[in-house]
Amino acid sequence: MEELTLLILGAGWTATFLIPLLQSRNIPFAATTTTGHPAAGVPTIPFVFDPSAPEAETRSAIAALPRARYILITFPIVRTGPSKLLVSTYSETHRTATDTDTDNATSFRFIQLGSTGIWQSPSDPQSVPPTPTPTHLASSPWLTRHSPLITRTTRSEAEDELLSLGGCVLNLSGLWGGSRTVRNWAKRVAPTKEAVRTKKSLHLIHGADVARAVVAVLDGGDAMWEKSGRAQRWMVTDGFVYDWWALLAGWADTEDTGVVSEQAGWVFELMREEGVRGLPRGMEVLGRCYDTREFWEAFGLVPSKGRVC
Repeated sequence: MEELTLLILGAGWTATFLIPLLQSRNIPFAATTTTGHPAAGVPTIPFVFDPSAPEAETRSAIAALPRARYILITFPIVRTGPSKLLVSTYSETHRTATDTDTDNATSFRFIQLGSTGIWQSPSDPQSVPPTPTPTHLASSPWLTRHSPLITRTTRSEAEDELLSLGGCVLNLSGLWGGSRTVRNWAKRVAPTKEAVRTKKSLHLIHGADVARAVVAVLDGGDAMWEKSGRAQRWMVTDGFVYDWWALLAGWADTEDTGVVSEQAGWVFELMREEGVRGLPRGMEVLGRCYDTREFWEAFGLVPSKGRVC
């Protein structure tokens, strides 16, 4: 059985950036969708991962997948159990006589895409994303991948399980690019002046850099995987900490109509009310700031799509 380099489980929005990059690099890959519809112009394999399905059905569906060295899981997995089921079943059904490793995650390397939301508080009024005030941030607004998780979620439980099996997790911040335009979020996340008042920091990553991050994990080979892939959780942003107020004010007249948006007007009212003399506000005011330099340094990259406008 010929081995691919990468199998993408769930070829959605991320695949529109990842597949062209894989093609340009001549990296052998295959991708799945729930219906088998094309993704980025490439045929896909119909596949649905349903942990609640009968064991024989789940095993048959996973066994039918092609063999790949790296398996990228783009869809969310929740709670403990499903990650172990996927890893163990795939490994058992795709081993060959030449495989001597007894550790499931050694023969096949699993990468899960997650969210930086695990470092935020569910009680905070901000929706994209909230700003927590945990005690360990009392003296500094900065968070890294080593910071304690603020929110324990069913997704973080599943990620922890994959990490325990030797997998790698890339926790991504706000995804943008292609069909996702940050400006279009403005009315949804800031429909009122009081909603604008709660907006503080925003962290983003462009789809092109998500694709580059995934390929960087593949490119490193055995040495890089053992050093920076296996059992590693990474926080991935474009390196900027955006101020929602600065963005909303900057989008005052996005279509050159001469009509200033309500959100921009509210920002300047709030600046007067709260004594903010200029934008962007300082990091201590923004409250939650992700320091993601470690990922880019570890894999020898620099984000290519920073500074959203």
